[in-house]
Amino acid sequence: MNFNIIRAARAVYNVTNLENSRRFYIDALGFVETASDDEHIYLRGLEEHCHHSLVLKKALEPSVEVISYKVQSEADLDALAEFFMDKGMQTKWMQKGTQKAIGRTLRVQDISGLPVEFFAEMETVERLLQRYDLYRGARVQRIDHFNCAVEDVEKAYHFYINELGFACSEYTTSDDEKIWAAWLHRKPAVHDVAFMNGVGPRLHHVGFWLSDPMSVINTCDVLASMGYGANIERGPGRHGLSNAFFLYLRDPDGHRIELYNGDYLTSDPDFKPIRWDLDDPMRQTFWGHAAPDCWFNEASIVLDVHTEEKVATKEPKLEKKKPTIII
Repeated sequence: MNFNIIRAARAVYNVTNLENSRRFYIDALGFVETASDDEHIYLRGLEEHCHHSLVLKKALEPSVEVISYKVQSEADLDALAEFFMDKGMQTKWMQKGTQKAIGRTLRVQDISGLPVEFFAEMETVERLLQRYDLYRGARVQRIDHFNCAVEDVEKAYHFYINELGFACSEYTTSDDEKIWAAWLHRKPAVHDVAFMNGVGPRLHHVGFWLSDPMSVINTCDVLASMGYGANIERGPGRHGLSNAFFLYLRDPDGHRIELYNGDYLTSDPDFKPIRWDLDDPMRQTFWGHAAPDCWFNEASIVLDVHTEEKVATKEPKLEKKKPTIII
């Protein structure tokens, strides 16, 4: 392959009420508002130098417009366009100026039907990492990963590894050794994207990195004090898989985000992916508490990058089992 995908970089959530979203994401969670207008709010974490990592876009109903990866250069975008064309996958160019603060982007419905975007250029802004006077709520630092429900995990796994150059950190198999879930990365951490067996394509969540576990605990206190206790869906806790400390939240439109801290380095070329059996109790939350049913069954619908219509979902190829390892 002659392109270089760097990392998970941004998501565009369609939301129904920008003011409700502003109160949740900015006032409660402490995201930084880089810019806004009547139709959008552009958010970033405290350590991020890119203009935004999350766009909240006003719409009639909630959905996910796109999940985006940053690439090394503009030449990588052209190489990716050629790659997808050779695969018979229709692409869509978004020219510079059509989206705020970002250069030209390449959009495509990926092998699972997820709306994926690639870009090389985004305006830079001041990093606020050491502006501790601005820290509040969750003290969100940066975007970390996407987690997606797909009907055929093995198909997604092989495409992203063999065709797009991702590597696997951990995976779960069923009794017949079929891949039930997989955590794939480009940056040297546990994942940029995870795929799990489920009704799909849908986006389960976007994960954001926090500086320490106490930021997760502080988030719970802030949310409860502001009347958002019911928005805490799962956690706080520690994942068995990845060892990360976590908290899952639902925003006012039902979109799920994970606040996440404490995974590990995967940069060594001889790093061996960690296999988990689906029935292994150690795959569960490290402390043993189970996930609620809604965390397993519910996820955000995604849109077609060409028509902007909802993408139809399909039942998964493997048996649906309630997992406790989605991260």
